[in-house]
Amino acid sequence: MKKMLQRLLMFFIGLPLVILIVCFLPHYNHLALNLTVIVFSALGAAEIAAMLEKKHLRICKIEALILGALLPAAEALSLAFNWDAWITASFFFTGAFWVLVSGVFSRSGNLDRCAGRAAAGFTALIYPGFLLGWIIKMGRWKGAEIIIMVFLLTVMGNDSTAWAAGMLFGGGNRRIIPVSPNKSIAGFIGGGIASIVVGAGAALLFPGIFVPRFDSGLIISSAPGAGIILGLLSGLAAVLGDLSESAIKRSTGSKDSGHIMPGRGGVLDSIDSIALAAPVFYLIFTLLFKQS
Repeated sequence: MKKMLQRLLMFFIGLPLVILIVCFLPHYNHLALNLTVIVFSALGAAEIAAMLEKKHLRICKIEALILGALLPAAEALSLAFNWDAWITASFFFTGAFWVLVSGVFSRSGNLDRCAGRAAAGFTALIYPGFLLGWIIKMGRWKGAEIIIMVFLLTVMGNDSTAWAAGMLFGGGNRRIIPVSPNKSIAGFIGGGIASIVVGAGAALLFPGIFVPRFDSGLIISSAPGAGIILGLLSGLAAVLGDLSESAIKRSTGSKDSGHIMPGRGGVLDSIDSIALAAPVFYLIFTLLFKQS
């Protein structure tokens, strides 16, 4: 009961904060949102590095923080100064270069740790930073505040509705996914419906932003139809993101990724769905809708 109350409290506090940051603080190319993404990426990378350490894949916490922030910081700089994609590639090369070359200077007694260090380093560089960086990329689009808010509502609506549906109707249909036994069929269905409703609803409410790219007679030629596809695939990616992190936690013997977020665990527990869904939403939106 205590965890449920904490989760509800975090939702009713967190959602207004998200709306404030995304919709009411778009100044300086969404600086507030970009800094939030960078901080959460760094903290998430530090948490997964701590989990990997239980499997003897060790990297310094400071290094994990820096590597986790590196790629979203590159995206933020690229957006702020209208730089091309080379800046992100350069930052990725810098991080990869450090992860690989730093092992060269290990003492002879520590050479057996180089492979584990490289594995942990590349993980911290990519997850969740590289994935969350796609949110910052959305800032280049016309109506970015609306699009980013729709993306976050697609994921958060999926997560919250899946949890509620699972609590109400999931008693007899759980344990279908070994990595997360508490997940239920009712929860998956409820979450999927929520994502579809958000996607279709956004296309209907904001026709000037959600303009279909195709003119054929297919379902994707209408804004609501394309919105349904966008919501469905993004919601599916959100579920897989949650399950992927659950698999990592089970593999490392961790109950939660951390203890920063009351009722949810760690930062990574709160952004796992967002991280994997961000590039999927970005790519599907780019495919189905026009950008300007």
